[in-house]
Amino acid sequence: MTMPDSDGLLAEQLLRLTRRVHRIQKRHMEHRELGITPAQSRLLRTLAHWGSPPRMADLAERLEVVPRAVTTLVDGLEASGKVRRVPDPANRRVIRIELTDDGRGALRELRAARRSAAEEILAPLTEDQREALGGLLDTLIDGTPVQSC
Repeated sequence: MTMPDSDGLLAEQLLRLTRRVHRIQKRHMEHRELGITPAQSRLLRTLAHWGSPPRMADLAERLEVVPRAVTTLVDGLEASGKVRRVPDPANRRVIRIELTDDGRGALRELRAARRSAAEEILAPLTEDQREALGGLLDTLIDGTPVQSC
């Protein structure tokens, strides 16, 4: 008798959950009629974590994509007024990307959509289960084993 592939099953469950999270987040974003793609959303969130406007190359590196992909995302976000290109004060040949007030508003809406999606996904869990899941996810994210007491 062979044992089931528990690691394979866990991997499949994680992938299915990830797809479900993306689907639900996308639905919540569409419900808010933001007109922002998931990739644009990721770029806006990344921009929000910078202390000063980054260069396109910095964004590409942080997002782990080619610079051309960032150009396309910025073009769309700039056309909708969410970001703007600004010259670097120290080197006028360098262009930096900054959030506009519209972009900050969109980020607030995106965060609300993500919270709503998370609430929907976590609804079946009790508070204790949520706490346990949070600890397990922290372990997986950090890559460090949990120490038993």
